[in-house]
Amino acid sequence: MSPPPHEPAALSAHEEHPGWRAFLNRHMLICVFLGFTSGLPLFTLVYLVQAWLRSEGVNLKEIGLFALIQFPYTWKFVWAPLMDRYVPRLPLWRPGRRRGWMLATQLLVAGAIASLGFVSPRDAIWTVAALTALVALFGASQDIVIDAYRRELLADTEQGLGNAVHVNAYKIAALIPGSLSLILSDHLPWHAVFVATAAFMLPGMILTLVVREPQVHGAPPKNLREAIVLPFKEFVARDGLKAALLVLGFIFLYKLGDVMATTLSTSFFLDLGFNKTTIGVIAKTTAFWASLAGGIVGGAWLVKIGIARGLWIFGVLQIVSTLGFAWLAKIGPSPAALALIYGFETFATGLTLSAFTAYIASTTDPRYTATQFALFTSLASVPRTLASAASGFVVARIGWFDYFLVCAVLAVPGMLLLPKIAPWKARV
Repeated sequence: MSPPPHEPAALSAHEEHPGWRAFLNRHMLICVFLGFTSGLPLFTLVYLVQAWLRSEGVNLKEIGLFALIQFPYTWKFVWAPLMDRYVPRLPLWRPGRRRGWMLATQLLVAGAIASLGFVSPRDAIWTVAALTALVALFGASQDIVIDAYRRELLADTEQGLGNAVHVNAYKIAALIPGSLSLILSDHLPWHAVFVATAAFMLPGMILTLVVREPQVHGAPPKNLREAIVLPFKEFVARDGLKAALLVLGFIFLYKLGDVMATTLSTSFFLDLGFNKTTIGVIAKTTAFWASLAGGIVGGAWLVKIGIARGLWIFGVLQIVSTLGFAWLAKIGPSPAALALIYGFETFATGLTLSAFTAYIASTTDPRYTATQFALFTSLASVPRTLASAASGFVVARIGWFDYFLVCAVLAVPGMLLLPKIAPWKARV
């Protein structure tokens, strides 16, 4: 598929890239803070809420069904045009279109997370479901505007590395609900844990207040029809309907096996016999350094090998890391094996997300940033929601070992599309 107009030069084989110097500027620092803020609500749902429900006696099948609440992440393209069309306004402050939506969604995310701990899953499961749905809705809305802000903020030669830095910080956010908050839950009541988790939204709010609005590519949509119709029309007309469907199919399938393998990782570790403190200290701390390494190595490596080869190489490592979970299911609760396997998994995920997010950025026309980026990332999140909802039932039927083998097989169809989507010799 040919690149859209104004394709980021960082994704071109013919333009010099600033390399490591691209990490050492203000734009990369903004990507770190916003990536962390973007990841916090999703990982709160995936890790902390999962551990909370399991600790309160909710069965595994119901926990799996809770993944359906993440549907806003798969449908955010529906209301993304509203965030392209309208500009939030306050009586004494004119933050602009991107900053205004960022601050509004960050405040809503923090409030929804803090509210969770004041409800009992055993006594009010539907209230818990409603609050977690709000976390997902506000978190998905925050992702829309942060993705658009990052796409518009970064210079052409910063796009590849900027997306890698964002992905890296996004993964690091998992350490708060997946590590620190789990440790706190062994010593504090749940309402204090969720309030402490919500407080980590503050750095992103402060950043939003001090940064500037990004440069606008063309005039904003004049009406809702332009905001809704033009982004989809441009994408389909670019290379035809068949090519557009092929790209959408690849985005759906590429990380299917990986997200299905990791969606119940906390429950998997608990069922193997690890306690919450061990998971928090060993698994998640290891994941911090592995994710950091994966994001940095992935971003730097993409400059050398290009997005296409990155998708090939990192995709194979992704499958190998999934098979590592099957090995852990066989050997049982070994702290050393937990650190090794989970560390490798998060390293491989950092690599693949760097390439995958850069690929999505390369398919986005800067004139329709919010809506197209939301469409592609929404589609990428569908496997996480649907597979997660079914995963509890699959594990209950076939067990953890066979489950991870199935996850590895599910990663293959996306790899088979690479010759069409990103041939080995292509840069983009």
